[in-house]
Amino acid sequence: MAQEKTSNLRKIAIALFIIVFAASAFILPKIYFKFIADNVNISEKTYLYIPSDADFKQVKDSLDAKAQFKRPEYFYDLAKERELEKKFKPGKYALKPGMNNRAIINMLIAGNQEPVQVSFRNLRLKENLAAVISKKLEFDSTQFMQLLDSTAFIKQYGFNKDNVYTLFIPNSYEMYWNVSAEDFFIRMHKEYTSFWNTERKQKAEALNLSQQEVSILASIVDAEALMDKEMPTIAGLYLNRLKRGIKLEADPTVIFANQDFTIRRVLNKHLTKVSPYNTYRVTGLPPGPIMMPSINAIDAVLNYEKHNYIYMCAKEDFSGYHNFADNLADHLANARKFQQALNQRNIKK
Repeated sequence: MAQEKTSNLRKIAIALFIIVFAASAFILPKIYFKFIADNVNISEKTYLYIPSDADFKQVKDSLDAKAQFKRPEYFYDLAKERELEKKFKPGKYALKPGMNNRAIINMLIAGNQEPVQVSFRNLRLKENLAAVISKKLEFDSTQFMQLLDSTAFIKQYGFNKDNVYTLFIPNSYEMYWNVSAEDFFIRMHKEYTSFWNTERKQKAEALNLSQQEVSILASIVDAEALMDKEMPTIAGLYLNRLKRGIKLEADPTVIFANQDFTIRRVLNKHLTKVSPYNTYRVTGLPPGPIMMPSINAIDAVLNYEKHNYIYMCAKEDFSGYHNFADNLADHLANARKFQQALNQRNIKK
């Protein structure tokens, strides 16, 4: 009897072992492929973009295209369990070789985006800035321009439609791809506030200029100076003119007023343009910047060179430097030399 009982127990044990083994052979691979195994068929980092208004079908289509799942059924099985369809967050995500299903799903639910670098400098117009940043961020250039043209919105931050371009300090900034146009503006205002520290504000006040006016003048200095080392000298010249009530008569403002940036030689016909930006016709600063001023140009205005110059003319050697003068006779002599050099090179316009 005991022997028969032992034999039965042995049979039961063997049967249980076979069942467990069979179950393990079936279940363990599913667990491995579902939770542990690499499931992306990519050899380098690939970016997945999920728009703010995306539905899960768009997310699925993007995932299929970018991740190229080796075993998609395991991914979507786990995604369903984790309710990814309801919990995914928009943004720009980095898919990397070797990622498993859990890593991808956790990333999309947590919103662990990879930030983007947004850089801009030396841009002439607001429209140029809109075009540059819309290539890096989700919102389009039209949305951004509508924001800058909203008097009510920008007035909250102390700007108007003419001078709002002075808000944007040229630099490189890190942010998330799906930032809204409004949040981007707010971020730029924080950067602007940080840039205009106590020292810079005090120097602007000493010049009897607002922060926006400093940047407007800096935009003219930047357009005039091919060499950064000349910026403080040029800034001092224009400040001398402002203090004496002399028209700035800056050629770059005439070019801006005419909206013809192919002009190489400013002629009398260009000077007749009726525009608040034509400083040959109006006294004082134009209402807004004629380009995005560099930080060097802004600081050149704030740390201008003290001298008596009120005239300047490009050097006849086309080195990019200028001849400066504190009287009209010397200036006319310098201007003749430059005009002769232009004629010799057949530069007519």
